[in-house]
Parts: sequence; C-alpha cells; structure tokens
Amino acid sequence: MAYKCHLCLLELIVLSSLLTGTSGVTETHVFISSGENVRLPCNNALHDCTSTTWLYNRHSAAVELIAGGIIMKQIKRHERLSLGSDCSLNINNISKEDYGSYSCRQYVNGQQGTDARVFLHVLHVSSSTSSSSSQTEISAGLSVTLFCQLYSYPRVSCDDWIRSERIQLFWVNQAGVKLTRSDSRYQISSSSDHCIITQSITLLNEDHNKEWRCEVTQRDQGKASVTYTYPSTTTTHVTKVMVIIVEFAVFAAPTVILLQIICERRAGRKDSQHPEEIEINTILQ
Repeated sequence: MAYKCHLCLLELIVLSSLLTGTSGVTETHVFISSGENVRLPCNNALHDCTSTTWLYNRHSAAVELIAGGIIMKQIKRHERLSLGSDCSLNINNISKEDYGSYSCRQYVNGQQGTDARVFLHVLHVSSSTSSSSSQTEISAGLSVTLFCQLYSYPRVSCDDWIRSERIQLFWVNQAGVKLTRSDSRYQISSSSDHCIITQSITLLNEDHNKEWRCEVTQRDQGKASVTYTYPSTTTTHVTKVMVIIVEFAVFAAPTVILLQIICERRAGRKDSQHPEEIEINTILQ
C-alpha cells in the first residue's frame, strides 16, 4: 500500500512539472503560420521591462534576443523583433526558422529570477511539382505535392507530442471540407515523426486560383492554419503583358520628352524673329 502511495505521489510530481515546468518555470504553447506576426507573452513580467531578458533556444545554447529590455542588434533577425509594453516579445513575418523555445527571464538586483517559457510552433506549407516548371507555370495536368509541416521544439518527439496533446494536421478544400485518404482524387499521407502531412493532386483547369488550407488542432481546438493557392496561368500571361507595356513606356518616355523639347525650341526661334525678317522672308519666297 505504501509503495502505491509513493508511486501516485511521483506521478503527481511528474504531471505537475509538465504543466508548470520545473523550478517554477511556467510554460505556454503558441501556434502560428509562417508569414504572420506573433506575440509571445511574458507571464512573469515586473512593473517595467528593464529587468526583462528574452532567450531563444532550439538546438544549441540559449541566445539572448533582448537583455535588460534592449534588443540585441548583433543577432540576425533583430529588425523583426520588438518589445511590447507588457514585456511580451513581438516577432514580425514569422518564418519556419523561428520555431523553438523562448524564455522570458527576470533579473532583480542582479539576481536571476523565474523563467516564463514559451514554445513557438510554426505551421508552414511548401510545394513541389512533377516537372522542372516554375511555380508560375503551373497548369492543368501537372502533378503537384503540397507539404504542410508543424515545426516544433526538437527535443520533444513529434509522435509523443501528437499523443500527449492530441495534435492533428489535416487538409481542407475551398469549400471547408476536410480531405481524407478515402478521396480518390487526393493522395493524403502523413508522418508523425516529423509532424508533416502531404497532399498530392493532378491539377484540373478549375483548380486555378483555388485554395487549399492546412490546419492544426490541439485537443480539437483550432490553433493555426495556412492557405496555399494554385496560381493561374492566365494571370501570369496578363502580368507578362503588363510588364512588357511598362518596360516599353519606360524606354519610350525619354524619346518623347526629347522630341517635345526640340519642337518647343523650334517654335521659340520662329516667334523670336523680327517682323521685318518675317516680311523679307515672305517677299523672297
């Protein structure tokens, strides 16, 4: 009986550490799609942000993004970072490289305080075709594969993450209908090892400018979605024509201006002639 009590106590301790983190560290999970802006909350902020330091960690040692409320200019993405009035970390134009663990740390009188950790998960879509054609040359009959991946903290197995947090990735068509493996037109496959789901399809004419959306849910609640649109070749041709017209106008404009200047100068010379000269010229003619 005593052994069972100790075992139950141990399970409670482990569960508590998963929910609140170890050593008083609180944890928050934030989901975002690539290309969007995100706000990472600092759940242990003090009355001002001069004591706040933001750290980032993914594979190696933690890197300081903000120290004492000041953005570290030497980091590559410093222009996309800003500090909110509540000491939250704002990141603009999220990329798949931004995923990982962020920690808001407080220093009081030079002493390190508690950490508030934020796990940032980034949903990203990429594509590939069955030929060497560029994306703007996509047309009917071409086979296209879309890859939707959830980039999460690498120290946690995606398979464990899916089971423990009931994470789901799925594709939705423009009508809002969830695509499944039973649909004969779409080839849907997934890999729990890398939190990725793929969709392969042979395009039809009506697929131009049609949207497909990848969504991620946690415990049946929507967390993030990203949309992919197959570009229309018609739009591409119109764009090319417009580019040609603009280029012609750019090169023709200087010639038109030069001709206008020459004509104005000739007209000016004719107007500046004296009446006698005009009369003599008339008689001679």
